Amino acid sequence: MTKRYPLRISRGESAGSVNLFVTVSDQNVTGLGEAAPGGLTGADTAQDCQDQISAFLKTHPQALDNPFDGWRLAHEAQVAPCAWAAVDIALWDHLARRAGQPLYRLLGLPHRAVATSVTIGILPPEVVRERVLEVIQRTGARYLKVKLGSPEGLEADQAMYAAVKEAAHNYAVTLRVDANGGWDLAGAQSMMLWLKERGCDYVEQPLHHQADDQLPALFAGRALPIYIDESCNFAKDAARLAGCIDGVNLKLMKCGGISEALRIVATARAHSLKTMIGCMGESSVAIGAGASLGALFDHIDLDSHLNLLPDPASGLCLDAGVVNVDAKRPGHGVTLTC
Repeated sequence: MTKRYPLRISRGESAGSVNLFVTVSDQNVTGLGEAAPGGLTGADTAQDCQDQISAFLKTHPQALDNPFDGWRLAHEAQVAPCAWAAVDIALWDHLARRAGQPLYRLLGLPHRAVATSVTIGILPPEVVRERVLEVIQRTGARYLKVKLGSPEGLEADQAMYAAVKEAAHNYAVTLRVDANGGWDLAGAQSMMLWLKERGCDYVEQPLHHQADDQLPALFAGRALPIYIDESCNFAKDAARLAGCIDGVNLKLMKCGGISEALRIVATARAHSLKTMIGCMGESSVAIGAGASLGALFDHIDLDSHLNLLPDPASGLCLDAGVVNVDAKRPGHGVTLTC
């Protein structure tokens, strides 16, 4: 899949990906899931995902009996989370389609969600101004997530954020920041103060995930709410860091699908944390699964399908900045079209 715009973050740049689509069929009903490998998802390629799924299911066919037991068995066998996410999503989609219900309704959720953030990758200020206008006008974005943590340093981050703010000033748009672990402690403290003075909503993953021990110091004097992303893969991570963060950003590709996503949300709420769901280069298939859970989240970052040319799937709509699944179609409501 090719991105409309290459996405640059603190760890590098991506212009596209090869994803794996998985189907689960029974009783003339087929569920559809997707794996988006790479980064911190446990597998580097779609072929890695396919090989891991095939090898695991040869010895654990019972993993397809129900999603929760399947997730546990796959996790114990160290199947890559992004690989099992494809199977888990397909299982949930299959269950909902077999029941003739939208997935959100099968999970006991209302059909509602907040507007998604739309991501602006690390760019030179002169490019930012044009890009921001195009993105806002094409998507109707109400929230922009600005990627910072530039290898070029804090001055480059400040110049980019200022350019985004200037470009968006005629629109009713709120800015958020995701540093993807690109700051050290002193840099994070300085930038969060600077960003607060310029209307930033919150900061995501200010420190590298291997520097979680520094989160308490940052949290104690934080100028903005702190959400973790790379530091939170599973529910146990939300519990582990609950005392030094304001919220968690879960991703289906990092946690292994819907089954663990539900546990992460429950754990976050039990610790009075805010919740967010993000994405990692998925098409509308996995985005539809995430959007089906939309009612569970304070913030939503489900926009990767909006940056694909083309999106190989259809079934979602973007209404006033909200990524919506079809309220009447069974399952997550998304089908492959190419």
